[in-house]
Amino acid sequence: MEQQQRKENDEGIMGRYGLIVAILLLFAGLIVFSAGKIIFSSEGKKWREVGEKEAVIKDRVILPNRGNIYTYDGKLLAAGEPLYGVYMDFWADGMKKDTLYKYVEDLSKALAKKFPGRSANQYRNVILNGWKLRETEERRMKDYQARGIKKKVPLRSRYVRIIKEDISYVDLKEIQTFPFFNQRSNKSGLVVEEKNARKKPFGNLATRTIGSVYKDLEKGGASGLELKYDSLLRGVPGVKNRQKIQGKWMDVVEIPAQDGYDLVTTLDADIQEITERALREKLIETEAESGTAIVMEVKTGEIKAISNLDRTSRGSYFEGNPNAFSYMNEPGSTFKTVTVMAALDDGVVTPTDSFYVGNGLFQYKGKWVRDHYWRQGRDRGYLTVAEGLQISSNVVISKIALKGYENNPKKYVDAIDRIGLRKPLTWDVPLNGIEGTSVIRYPDDKSNYWSKTTLPWMSFGYEAQIPPIYMLMFYNGIANGGKMIKPFIAKSVVKNGKIIKKFEAEVVNPKMCKDTTLVQIREMLRGVIENGTAKVVRSNYLSMAGKTGTAQIASGGTYSGYYVSFCGYFPADDPQYTCFVGIRRPKGAPSGGGQAGMVFKNIAEQIYTRNARLFPENCKVDSTVSKLPSIKNGNRSKSETVMTAIGLKIADNSKVSSNWVQIDSDSSVYQMRELAVSEKIVPNVWGMGARDAVYLLEKAGMRVNLTGEGKVVSQSLRPGSKVIKGTTIRIVLK
Repeated sequence: MEQQQRKENDEGIMGRYGLIVAILLLFAGLIVFSAGKIIFSSEGKKWREVGEKEAVIKDRVILPNRGNIYTYDGKLLAAGEPLYGVYMDFWADGMKKDTLYKYVEDLSKALAKKFPGRSANQYRNVILNGWKLRETEERRMKDYQARGIKKKVPLRSRYVRIIKEDISYVDLKEIQTFPFFNQRSNKSGLVVEEKNARKKPFGNLATRTIGSVYKDLEKGGASGLELKYDSLLRGVPGVKNRQKIQGKWMDVVEIPAQDGYDLVTTLDADIQEITERALREKLIETEAESGTAIVMEVKTGEIKAISNLDRTSRGSYFEGNPNAFSYMNEPGSTFKTVTVMAALDDGVVTPTDSFYVGNGLFQYKGKWVRDHYWRQGRDRGYLTVAEGLQISSNVVISKIALKGYENNPKKYVDAIDRIGLRKPLTWDVPLNGIEGTSVIRYPDDKSNYWSKTTLPWMSFGYEAQIPPIYMLMFYNGIANGGKMIKPFIAKSVVKNGKIIKKFEAEVVNPKMCKDTTLVQIREMLRGVIENGTAKVVRSNYLSMAGKTGTAQIASGGTYSGYYVSFCGYFPADDPQYTCFVGIRRPKGAPSGGGQAGMVFKNIAEQIYTRNARLFPENCKVDSTVSKLPSIKNGNRSKSETVMTAIGLKIADNSKVSSNWVQIDSDSSVYQMRELAVSEKIVPNVWGMGARDAVYLLEKAGMRVNLTGEGKVVSQSLRPGSKVIKGTTIRIVLK
């Protein structure tokens, strides 16, 4: 009986279970049927569109990382830097009005303190107006729904900009700790849009040559190398959708961006700094309108430094126009070397042939040719070709040209063609019109009238327009054994550390002149510095050769002001570098040697001493000196190596464990003391050289602003204080 009852109970339970299962299966079937109906019907299409509009923002552009620009040895000249736009989505799922109003005051004050572009009250208004806009949109949506209007309400409160400027990653991390923003993004509505910006670690160094990019990076390069090589640097944009997943907006990449190629230049940061500083100092001294200086490696054609400085209305100088290429000016006396080379090569003269100059005045076809000394009234009698070039005599050079080419001026211009100075060339920076080309007249050219006096005046640097880059190329050819090569700046294109394309100098003319002519010209150019107009340029450290230039500047049918220049190479016996210096409208008596030539000398001596190599035996310390020389603080092992090599005594430092030390001395021995170095605290770089100081500060995550040379005498952040990654520290060296 009991067994039967149990059996009936079991059957009842199973029956009820079966009924429940059947009902659940029926509901599941209905759900599947309804889902299928929605998916495959027009209604499904409608809801998918609604869902996508509400939860997906399609086809947003992913900007690729723009390629970096480097010096020849890998120092960054221009690099991409991520910046962030800060917005708020007032439709964020978890955002609550009472919470927002609770924190808005504290948030606004924190934002105003960090980003003072707006006051705390202005930030408060921006945020609260964003919420009020959301409420207005919400009311409008309900109104449309009640009236059966299917029109979509634009949600402008979904993307409200809070901070005017784009901010750095360090600043972003800081604002994420602010009241309200320290909550999850679906509650705070904080939306961050990453952007790419351009940073130049060396500041304004060679900035005109490097160029710039548009503020809207999608437009790419705006000038200089950035524009010339924009197609390589910019990369290929990608596509992403911004999608709401679990109440949080996330980026879903559809097509990844392809980053741009890196560009390695020929520039040397050290030589660039030497060149720019030397030019700037002379421009300030002479209150000149503008200037340019270029340093080129003789054998390779690589431009190691290029500085283009223009004077502002406030009297300071900055990188403005590409003067090295765009100075379309009459070159003046630096062109005399071209005339002498042509005449020597054509057998018109020899270096010892002489011409009567008298008191420096010579009349031809009713026009006077004057030498710079003509007002002195001194009769110099006869000057040889070599002497005429050395003292820069217009009379001698014009008489050379007339002797050889008066009856056939085409032969003169053909000789200039033979040298290579009329060859059209393209350069590594974008230019307009005739900029960057030599404009030298030809007798049969009807568009550029050849007058009866063109030949003698062209012979000493007038009636032609030749930019500095061409004069640099010509003098470099003299230094390079007669082989003229085109100066260039872009060295290679690199992707992920691998060279994709390599640039080399273009040979403009493999042989500018006869070997005998070249020997004679080089001897004359040495004479310009030893005995001529550039005696002030003569150096006690190295031999140099070159030519001065002083030309009046044509302006409005007359002449106004002077353009002084110097072009040469060094060392004269074994040329390594060629350098051109040009200064436009300096105040005071114009002097190619005393003004432009002194910049050349300054650059040459600094480069020469920078590259000099001394052996330890040449650096032994005199044991009779009463006070030991001071040693910079810094890397212990490197300091020990040098000090031991030159015979400096070091006290027992076996207890010193740190590799960063402070070095003190008494009358006979040096003592090393440990420096506390940690990536979490600001290191003490007092007394260090630039290399060690910058290394330690950057390793700690700081950006370094450096001025001066020598060793560190001050630092803007207190040693031992806590490091905030990305902050800028200023150090001064003397």
